[in-house]
Amino acid sequence: MTETRVERTETANPVIIERKSGSGAGTIIAVIIGLALVAIIAFFLLNMNRQEEVRTDAVSDAAASVAGAADQVGDAAGRAADRVNPAQ
Repeated sequence: MTETRVERTETANPVIIERKSGSGAGTIIAVIIGLALVAIIAFFLLNMNRQEEVRTDAVSDAAASVAGAADQVGDAAGRAADRVNPAQ
């Protein structure tokens, strides 16, 4: 009879865990992009507000011009009436 012998060694290989801590460049770039987006959005919102003010001013100026023209027409009508029927 042949004798068989099996030897086992139960030594586990060491597990090496390397923690990679980046330089933080990705975070910095993400923050810069976020701030740029906020600035762009704020610019467009403020610009829209200014355009609304310009429109409001234009409408107000047009209304004032119409009022001035109406006053002139009224004065001209009064003078024409005085010429047709002068006060004695």
